[in-house]
Amino acid sequence: MDTEANRIAMAVLVTYDSLSAKYKPVKATDDFFQWVSLSGIVALKQIVALRSFNQFLLHECLDLATSPTKLSPIIRRRESHEISESKGLQPFSILDDLELHMYSSEAPCGDASMESLMEAQVDATPWPVDQLHPAAKKLPGLLRGRESFGELGIVRRKPGATLAICARADSPQTLSKSCSDKLALKQCTSVLSSFTSLLVNPANAYIKSLVLPKGQYSERACQRSFGPKGRMKPVANHRWSGGYAYCPFKVRTTDHEFAFSRRSKPASSRELRTSNVAAVLNPYVQEALILGRLQGRQRFDPKAASAICSKRMWKTTLQVLAALGTPKLLQSISVSSRVQDWKKSVLFADRQRVKADVTAAALSGWIRNDGDDFEVQPG
Repeated sequence: MDTEANRIAMAVLVTYDSLSAKYKPVKATDDFFQWVSLSGIVALKQIVALRSFNQFLLHECLDLATSPTKLSPIIRRRESHEISESKGLQPFSILDDLELHMYSSEAPCGDASMESLMEAQVDATPWPVDQLHPAAKKLPGLLRGRESFGELGIVRRKPGATLAICARADSPQTLSKSCSDKLALKQCTSVLSSFTSLLVNPANAYIKSLVLPKGQYSERACQRSFGPKGRMKPVANHRWSGGYAYCPFKVRTTDHEFAFSRRSKPASSRELRTSNVAAVLNPYVQEALILGRLQGRQRFDPKAASAICSKRMWKTTLQVLAALGTPKLLQSISVSSRVQDWKKSVLFADRQRVKADVTAAALSGWIRNDGDDFEVQPG
């Protein structure tokens, strides 16, 4: 029994259990049981998911930038001798003695879950490509869902809309990569988002362990997807400038099961459905989202945006940079800038070099997803 892995899992599960009903799937009925995946980063006593973790870090940076004497439980100010072109220009660092662990109630979609997918099928024969819906052929080079699941160790797109655990071939197309691929890349780029990487040095920002329920763990799949002897072998022991390195996490298992996982479906419920409720929780924000919008808000309501949406996180990043007034970080920033222009600037050069090297050598087939572009004025 992995006692520490169980403690990590329980830290996330207990935190989720403490939330009110508005943040959770509806209670099971005889007709259906709603399931949802749960993930969280465990750092000291803080339990948050990856995107929420970055929002948390941004606000910690803002607190330190605006209050020079304030201390943070998770980040610190970097000393002048630590800041250089080779070590990175970021003014902050995660505390040196802090470990980051991640729990997930489901095997990450994509390569790390392919064995589980095959085992779950009545007929494990991969779908022939010529039988796929025409919409599934529009983006060559990336597979998704059950498409050719006999092909292992490759980059896959997120499944999109799902039916049970398999993607519908006619669901909306996306260039967003699977969770397995994103986590594999984060072993090199760290857990920091592009925004947060402007402020926090990546050297201490790597996941030490990923905890999965025993039934969701395949040693073969995880070693292939994440390990230095699997598809990440071309970048094993590699280090880049700016504090970046390939830092493989250890995959561990827990005996604990999430109350709203697919496997928790009671026998009395006839149908398994995916919940559309998402909970966002960190020390600065607690939100319930429905299809990415704040619960109770309409689709085009400006107030429907979550605190973890890209636009709001970018605005916080600009507020921190403005408060710091660091010349080297601000020299290429205009009063009004588009995000995609910034991401192509020298400020992101180290991070972009890491992504380019890893996607070329280890995660081949990765197609750049520029995502949304927008303009934000600091202040």
